[in-house]
Amino acid sequence: MEVPKKLLNSVDSCVDEALSGIISSNSGLSLLKGHRVVVRSDLETLRNRVALVSGGGSGHEPAHAGYVGAGMLSAAVAGSVFASPPPSSVLAAILTLRQAGASGVLLIVKNYTGDRLNFGLALEQARARGVPVAMVIVADDCAFVQPSKAGRRGLCGTLLIHKMAGALAEEGRSLDEIVTIVTEAVKDIGTLGVSMSPCSVPGCVPSFELPPGEMELGLGIHGEAGIQRLKIGSADEVVKIMIDHMTNPTSQSHLPLNTGDTVVLCVNNLGALSCLEMAVVTRAALTCLEGRGVRVARVTSGTFMTSLEMTGVSLTLMRTDEERLRLFDAKTTAPNWPNLSRGAVSGRNCIVELPKSVLATELSAEKEGPLSAVTRRVLEAVCTTLLNQREQLNTLDRASGDGDCGNTHALAARAIQEWIHSHVIPGCPGKVLSALAGLVQEHMGGSSGALYSLFLTAAATPLSGRSDSAAWADALHAGTEAMRRYGGADPGDRTMLDALCPALDELRKLSEVPPGGEMAIWQAAVQKAESGAESTRNLTARAGRASYVAAERVTLPDPGAVAVAAILRTVIAALGSDK
Repeated sequence: MEVPKKLLNSVDSCVDEALSGIISSNSGLSLLKGHRVVVRSDLETLRNRVALVSGGGSGHEPAHAGYVGAGMLSAAVAGSVFASPPPSSVLAAILTLRQAGASGVLLIVKNYTGDRLNFGLALEQARARGVPVAMVIVADDCAFVQPSKAGRRGLCGTLLIHKMAGALAEEGRSLDEIVTIVTEAVKDIGTLGVSMSPCSVPGCVPSFELPPGEMELGLGIHGEAGIQRLKIGSADEVVKIMIDHMTNPTSQSHLPLNTGDTVVLCVNNLGALSCLEMAVVTRAALTCLEGRGVRVARVTSGTFMTSLEMTGVSLTLMRTDEERLRLFDAKTTAPNWPNLSRGAVSGRNCIVELPKSVLATELSAEKEGPLSAVTRRVLEAVCTTLLNQREQLNTLDRASGDGDCGNTHALAARAIQEWIHSHVIPGCPGKVLSALAGLVQEHMGGSSGALYSLFLTAAATPLSGRSDSAAWADALHAGTEAMRRYGGADPGDRTMLDALCPALDELRKLSEVPPGGEMAIWQAAVQKAESGAESTRNLTARAGRASYVAAERVTLPDPGAVAVAAILRTVIAALGSDK
């Protein structure tokens, strides 16, 4: 197994350089000289107030330095990656805060042996010097049905204790009061993690192997494997498994959760999930909890306590009441605490209805006309072609884009098919194009959807009340000019215009063609479009996403141009079958 590459300068200096980056980019943070201790820059404001210290091994960023600030931690002590910090640094933090005038110091410690030992030793040394100091241990892990003597691990729920203790300290509450309140809160917090990959300490191989398609349930934040290996399911399925496990009353480490309870939910990225995935998981967690009759008062969703680059997520639940919510909502200057709304999440209407006038289409009263039948046949044929060419277009797009050109055209095709089957096809071609423009704009998405919608919208005007060959030539010209005006591309830029413009040049002859000669011009236009699409193989992209890709890597025809040529070929074939 190879050692994964990481964007670092050196394994030995990565922690110190990371701390330097954190404090250099946050004016409210400073570094204690000679120690890996991040402190508030405004230490003088701690006079006669309780100071809070937490920390642990590095590799969990933004924890814990990201939570140093008014209303949260006064100092965060960092160890090497996944290693508890030395007691000398913890003691240095305590004494510095006491010297700044703190009335007492609270250590908030995750339940790991190394952290308990090193923070505990520093506590005893500080007490021997006359410092009022106390320690609260957070053990919120819900993974083990029967925890060992070491007990439940401290996970992301620790941050909720930071937040509440910080709010209490800002209010001037005593050390004993804060300890009593947060100790009770710890009992009402549960966390469970799941991951689709291991992580790797800089300079080391991954901590465990995980076959494709499998996930670890109930793992910690130091790269250790979980308690159970399962097949990866959907987000809804995985979240349900997690919450079922967290609240299973047969487990000694479960979080008691009943219908009617109110909770704070924290959805924590363990390192490498995309924001898109995080949002889907957040939705799944909210839906699952609300389906159980649990009221979700607040949600934090983001990257709070990581395990380096682990591709996973943890869910934290805290049973809450109005007092805990008040503390949770209190302001903080900690750079990585999210700026949350104070409104309840559950029970609110999340949807704003659009006024009916915005969505009015004027098609409800349309009647079919002489061209309706052939229009329906042409549209059905075009949709079939686009669906059949989906994979071909995706393959072409992967060479120069994100590989979804076929998918976006298929979305448009399905939307048009549904419209055909549920609406009257207007007899006026201009109204047909206007309807298609709306469908493409709504369902196709991306730049392709916008370009097609521009083309169809502009082309609809010349066909209002007209359907002769000259009107179609004017329509195609208007549509193409709109694409060029707003899209910024020209023929030769390796876009769909390289198929469309040669065809348009041929179709301009429609305004002068004698009766009966239209089909020959249409067929010639299709040949020009196909030749133009093929020519893009040798063109350098100067517009669109392909323009950002090295020219030597773009050797296949442009998928947009290929799609335009295929649409025109299909239209002519469908019209020809009417003869």
